[in-house]
This record gives sequence, C-alpha cells and structure tokens, in this order.
Amino acid sequence: MDVNKTVLVTGGSGFIGSHLVCALVCKHPDWRIINLDNLDYCCSRRSLQSIENRTNYTFIKGDVCNSRLVNYIFDTQNIDVVFHLAAKTHVESSFESPLSFQRVNVEGTRVLLSAAHRAQRPLHRFIYVSTDEVYGGASEQVFDETSPLMPNNPYSATKAAAEIQVLSYWEKYKFPVIITRSNNIYGPRQFTEKVIPRFISLLQHNKKCTIQGTLPKSRHFLFVDDAIEAFLLLLEKGTVGEIYNVGSSCEIPIMHLGREMVKMVKNVPDSHVNDWLEFVPDRPRVELKYPITCEKLQQLGWRARTTWGEGIRRTVKWYQDNPDFWSDTKEDHQPITEELQHRIQT
Repeated sequence: MDVNKTVLVTGGSGFIGSHLVCALVCKHPDWRIINLDNLDYCCSRRSLQSIENRTNYTFIKGDVCNSRLVNYIFDTQNIDVVFHLAAKTHVESSFESPLSFQRVNVEGTRVLLSAAHRAQRPLHRFIYVSTDEVYGGASEQVFDETSPLMPNNPYSATKAAAEIQVLSYWEKYKFPVIITRSNNIYGPRQFTEKVIPRFISLLQHNKKCTIQGTLPKSRHFLFVDDAIEAFLLLLEKGTVGEIYNVGSSCEIPIMHLGREMVKMVKNVPDSHVNDWLEFVPDRPRVELKYPITCEKLQQLGWRARTTWGEGIRRTVKWYQDNPDFWSDTKEDHQPITEELQHRIQT
C-alpha cells in the first residue's frame, strides 16, 4: 500500500482491537490510525497508553451505531481502510440480551458499510473480523471457508448476519470487503469474562476455576500477536470478496486448561489441582469444538508462530504483573464530549 493512508479501526480499545491499533501505529508511522470505540465495560483506554501520545493516532469515543457520527468520520477524515472489530462478543450475555447483540453486531455493521460506501473517497479495504462460531460446533467436521453457516447462539447468529451484509456489498457494488473467521484469540489485556483470563482472575482471588458443564469441550487457541499478523497480511495480500479462516492447531480441552492454569497461578502439586476446580451449570447451547482449516491464509505465507507454552506463559505473566488492570475502569466510560456531539449534529 501507498504511504499516508488513513485507517479506521472500530472497537480499537478492546482486546484484539487495541493490539491491532498498536501494531498499525508502530509499524506505519506515516499512516493515520483512528480508533472509534464507545469504551464499553470490556474496553479500556489504558490498553493504548503506549501510543496515546503518538502523532499518527487519534481516538474518537463513540458508538458505531451512531450514523451521524460514523458519516461525519467518513465525510471528514478521508478513510482508506476499515478494520471492523466493534462487537458484543460474550456468548453467555447474548442469551440474556440478544437485542443488544443484534443492535451492535448487525445494525452497527450496516451503519458502517453504508457510510463507507457512500463516502466520496474510494475505500481500499473493508476488513470484517468475524468468528469461527458462525460454523456451529461439530465434534468431527473440520470447517473451511465454504462450510455452511450454522450459528447456534445469539452471538454467532448476529456475526453471521453481519457477514451476510458485508458480502452483499461485494456482490452488489464490488465493495472491497474481506472477512476473517478466527479461533479463540487470547493474550494480555483480554477482559476477564473470557475463559483464560477468567480462570487466571478467579485463581488470583483465591477462588476456584469454574468449569461449565461436564461435556468434553475443547477450543483452539490462537495468540493475539499471530492474529494481528494475519490481519495485517490480509490487508496487504488478501483478495477482495474472500473469506479467510485464521486459526491454530493448538486444541486444548477446557478441563486441561483449568488444570494448567491452577498449576501456573497457584503453583500447587498435582494432588491438589482438583481442589481448585468447580463444575457449574452449562450455558443453554453447547458446542464441543470449532476445528477450522487455514490453508487459504497459509498460502499467502501466514503461520501461527507463537507456541502454546510461550503464549500462555506471556499471558499469565501479564495478569500477574497487572492484577488491578480491570478492577476500576470508570474513568474510561464517560459520555461522548459535548464538542464532538455538537459537530456531528450540525
């Protein structure tokens, strides 16, 4: 890509988004990186402290569903690239408040697509970050990008619906979209509702790891740095109109994960590991695993380079070094400034 590009990242203060924003700001000092984020409970501006004073980084607090704000950004900021990560993602919460997931994940994507498409400046890429959960869970089948979408919970259903919107812009307008479907991404700064930081946080507070249900569930885990490398590679070499799985061969049974976290955080002998595990009721719909093949992405030269041992060691160490990171984020969750609100309404 040429120099002097302007990149809009939605959800750039979240776990994956903050890593992506930091990578873009540092790797491309001649690009402008704009982070649009409403700073929901699972986001923190502290995730971006290392770059907040960089001259090529701009933060805009706002809701991706706010069409006036989003249109204002595209009308004034000369956006060249969009990475759309803003979403509600916690499966358990999606059963409790499906309408909020519908609003953010589906309507937010519609608002963003509409604004990007109507903008006078032609967009170079619109990269939509989706999930392997759109395939539904299967114990044997390995999913490739042509596998049918069979989402089994409100979260994955909204991600699948958003994907269909994105692809419709390619089909109708040849709008330059790319979709990624990722395995479970983990690493430093992930909010504690996700399984790995949840286990770590519980143990740090001398509580047991809560294992949901008794079925033999497992997940494929991908370290966040490898996911970011995949996104950046797709920006450079990905084919528009295509879907790319982004995954790992690292499959970890959840029970094994709990045991491993107990050993690493509590440093107890094997005979006492089970004392730190507790079974709790499962969520309404359970998928045993989401195995995906990433041959299409690997043909572009991508490989997951971080071993499970290295990735989980770095992750645990970060939470040990930053035990209070998520304890108080009230200062992050302030309403949009009056000045910006005035500008987007006039």
